[in-house]
Amino acid sequence: MQHRVFLLLALVTLLALTSAVAKKKDKVKKGGPGSECAEWSWGPCTPSSKDCGAGFREGTCGAQTQRIRCRVPCNWKKEFGADCKYKFESWGSCDGGSGTKARQGTLKKARYNAQCQETIRVTKPCTPKTKAKAKAKKGKGKD
Repeated sequence: MQHRVFLLLALVTLLALTSAVAKKKDKVKKGGPGSECAEWSWGPCTPSSKDCGAGFREGTCGAQTQRIRCRVPCNWKKEFGADCKYKFESWGSCDGGSGTKARQGTLKKARYNAQCQETIRVTKPCTPKTKAKAKAKKGKGKD
């Protein structure tokens, strides 16, 4: 009985060690296959077709070049790229002259050493207020 327990314990230990080694190999692959380069410079994610979806990002480090898979979200803002992540404040009030409202964003994260602006300003058209909805609500309700 003690031999079975010992063998079972040895088997569990062996599985744990092989799992740890496999995780360590995965971490080494991210820096570059077989490379000891520390300063990788990554380019933008370029979609394989159209302007969004799955694609590739090319990185260089010295004389080495590597391509990794990436994905460009289809709702990304093209003015500042998919690799620049911003925290936005609330939308401002509607500017009657231009018919737009604006908000400002501050840089939260720059992925893959992307060159991002510290602050950006985005605009969108004002939504027209419809009186039809207000009239429709009058008919509903308690008398």
